[in-house]
Amino acid sequence: MNIETLVAQRATRLSELESEVSDPRFFEDSGRARTALRERSRLQQLAVDWAALEKARADLADNQALAKDDDPAMAELAQAEIPGLEQEIARLEQVVQYALLPPDPNEDRDAIMEIRAGTGGNEAALFAADLYRMYLRYADSIGLKVETLDSSEADLGGFREVVFKVTGDEVFRRLRYESGVHRVQRVPATEAQGRIHTSTATVAVLPEAEEVDVVIKPEELRIEVCRAGGPGGQGVNTTDSAVQILHIPTGLIVRCQDGRSQQKNKEKALGVLRSRLLEARQREEAEKYSAHRKSLIGSGGREEKIRTYNFPQNRVTDHRISLTLHNLDRVIEGELGPIIEALQKSDMDERLKEAGA
Repeated sequence: MNIETLVAQRATRLSELESEVSDPRFFEDSGRARTALRERSRLQQLAVDWAALEKARADLADNQALAKDDDPAMAELAQAEIPGLEQEIARLEQVVQYALLPPDPNEDRDAIMEIRAGTGGNEAALFAADLYRMYLRYADSIGLKVETLDSSEADLGGFREVVFKVTGDEVFRRLRYESGVHRVQRVPATEAQGRIHTSTATVAVLPEAEEVDVVIKPEELRIEVCRAGGPGGQGVNTTDSAVQILHIPTGLIVRCQDGRSQQKNKEKALGVLRSRLLEARQREEAEKYSAHRKSLIGSGGREEKIRTYNFPQNRVTDHRISLTLHNLDRVIEGELGPIIEALQKSDMDERLKEAGA
């Protein structure tokens, strides 16, 4: 099936969605409405890109004809525009091909992110805090919102663990590639002889699960309430608001303490639990049905060393796509865009190859 036919099919689907949105009862089912609006947004962008591609192709044909004009000045002007049009057509063709790929059902979801200190003791905890700050600044730079759900501070600073929720547009699509082991190489502040130490932290990015995705029975849960811990003098210390939930069938334990309301902490903890259960189920299905798939991106599993942050050389390397940048000072301050875009492109290219496009 050629691209023109696929685009025509998407145009038909867009018309159907426009009719659905105009129905007064459309928003009665908020979950279905949200999914439909996201699909409509994707198809509207595809229509814009396809129109731009057709125009660029028409402009190229016109300039190729004019390049043969008897007027030398006119022919020269037309010839000068041809390389730029050819580049724009190649770019738009790739954009359209990406848009025609079946969307990941999770890519529009919000995300639960978990950062844990790995090997390296105190330096690993400090690195976990650096990663947390990096993601906060990246999220802020592109208009995403972050809500901390739980954290455990290390004795000498940094985090043993921090869990937070990121909300906004296409959150999981942007952040999914951050899952894995992050390695740092630098001289710790406590190192008297200037030796470089290597430490790690693990990052997990989970698509936020909805209640319809994962059904949790009350009898499968053991819920405990205790006094929250945190910086002295904060209201979070003064009430028994921390909630810890044990999912008996799997042994998963989730704790949430950053809110003052016990009920809100319970809801947040259940949200994290659903996301972990959804991820485990999806990972099991992926291993069962796609074990043969060798992706440039990898599975995003926590066991993978995905990136190295080398401070002495101001270098950051993403090992999955062999990308090396010498601007670690800016990346650690939240300039993750070029890395994430490169990872997305690599993933899309691999999917196109598998689809035979």
